[in-house]
Amino acid sequence: MLTLMIVAVGHDLIEISRIRRMLEREGKRAEKLFAPTELDYCARLQDPAPSLAARFAAKEAFQKVWPRPHGWRDVWVQRDRTPGGPFPFAPPVLGFAPDITAELTERGWVAHLTLTHTKEHASAVVILESVNREAP
Repeated sequence: MLTLMIVAVGHDLIEISRIRRMLEREGKRAEKLFAPTELDYCARLQDPAPSLAARFAAKEAFQKVWPRPHGWRDVWVQRDRTPGGPFPFAPPVLGFAPDITAELTERGWVAHLTLTHTKEHASAVVILESVNREAP
């Protein structure tokens, strides 16, 4: 039998202009906040600020569900290519540093992510779910 239970829900909302200003004033700071794969993905976009803002919000939303602090680059958003699929990329998911991955596995937790942005704001929601498999 499979038992699912929501452990925590985290949400974050950020103004895209905040990330845009950071990129313009101190572009090197982005390398401290975002994983190389995040920067590579967003650099291909006409305007990377909305997608970077959504990723920033995802990191903040995850911090709200995680029991202790973590580094900015210990959590990242990844989107895998889907060749031949109806969309060029799969939905975004969170990637984690090995210690976070190990603890998620040990606790039987799974993190779910959704991102969105408008012209002015980016938002992310993270749901931390406990997945327990019990013998029938």
